Amino acid sequence: MAANKPGSMDVKVQEKTFATFIRFVTWGTIISLGTLVFLLLANG
Repeated sequence: MAANKPGSMDVKVQEKTFATFIRFVTWGTIISLGTLVFLLLANG
């Protein structure tokens, strides 16, 4: 079995996936809040 060397793993794919996830969460939050504000104004 190979020895474990901390800090030697290539994490570029994981970083790209995490950045995409954060982007989707951010846009989802913006759209949700926008929808709630629209409903508040439309039913106010």
